[in-house]
Amino acid sequence: MKKKTVVLGVTGGIACYKSAALASKLTQRGYDVEVVLTKNATEFIGPHTFESLTHNRAMVDTFDRNFQSHVEHVALADKADLLIVAPATANIIAKAAHGIADDMLSTTILACDCKKLMAPAMNTRMYDNPVTRDNLETLRRYGWEVIEPASGRLACGAVGRGKMPEPEDLLEAVDHAIAYDKDLSGVRVLVTAGPTQESLDPVRYLTNHSSGKMGYAIARAAAWRGAEVTLVSGPTALKKPAYVDTVDVVTVREMFGAVTSRAGEQDVIIKAAAVADYRPAQVADGKIKKGAGEGLTLELRRTDDILAYLGEHKRPGQILCGFSMETENLVENSRKKLIRKNLDIVAANSLKEEGAGFGVSTNVLTLITREDETQLPLLTKEEAAHRLLDRIAELRGERA
Repeated sequence: MKKKTVVLGVTGGIACYKSAALASKLTQRGYDVEVVLTKNATEFIGPHTFESLTHNRAMVDTFDRNFQSHVEHVALADKADLLIVAPATANIIAKAAHGIADDMLSTTILACDCKKLMAPAMNTRMYDNPVTRDNLETLRRYGWEVIEPASGRLACGAVGRGKMPEPEDLLEAVDHAIAYDKDLSGVRVLVTAGPTQESLDPVRYLTNHSSGKMGYAIARAAAWRGAEVTLVSGPTALKKPAYVDTVDVVTVREMFGAVTSRAGEQDVIIKAAAVADYRPAQVADGKIKKGAGEGLTLELRRTDDILAYLGEHKRPGQILCGFSMETENLVENSRKKLIRKNLDIVAANSLKEEGAGFGVSTNVLTLITREDETQLPLLTKEEAAHRLLDRIAELRGERA
């Protein structure tokens, strides 16, 4: 990601303390963060806090005499790749919707022609007031993205909508907007992730060690790059990625139905889920009791092979990517899988490779196509996801 500038507008609400955390996360992410506070915001949090976090001077006064040879709000607007107002009070929403520019922040807003995000945070009745709702609709009509507030107990004691989203959620909104070029804009991508579960009885099930992290990273990365993403997910403890249509499933049969019913309309399908190969032949109605003997014999049957079905029914121009986890002969076995299942690319890794496999935040992938293979170094799963998408984008270009 090349260094980009984010202008963070902070207005007068108790949620200002979250803005400091957001400024910190944006800076750590690699953004150049410029903070503009309203005078009311300084009653809750001082500019020095933001200056310590961003290493840039935080601005409040339009007529600050400590200036360089440029008009501050225009200079900020010129360099901004994105403007986000968080928290956004009803007052600043109304100003932005109607072009009122009577302080440093509202003037900067009016001068900016970059991507703009508004994160409302206020009392529930203020948020639900028809005037505020109309103002938010006006902002959307002018191209703003409005990040819906969370629900919960507010500082005023009321319970309802109006809480500013958490800093990590706002960071994801910023990343989605500007972190990457939209080279996959308009491309429909389906990703599968996580394990499946096959019931043995009402208490137990057969599953595997997949955490879903790799598939979720791919779905999030594709969305950041402009794709229309559908994520079909087995049971995981992961937070659902924003800007992604997530379909929850449990069993292989459910995943098969969710994927195959949507496959025909997809441009790219990436099967990152760890799908069970077998399921119990019979599911007991009651809990299987521990018997007097030492062992228990289970009869297993093969599950539906989703990837093979997709390969058989792949439409012209569609890119099909499978994952292969091996313990030996990584490239040889993965290439056989690519040919056997009519895939375009396989992302292969070895459980014996340090930093690869289940449950960790890194991976070591080898990207195998019919023409070549590319060994990637140890990367975070987010980085590996983008490298995989880079190769898929290349394949789409070659096929076109």
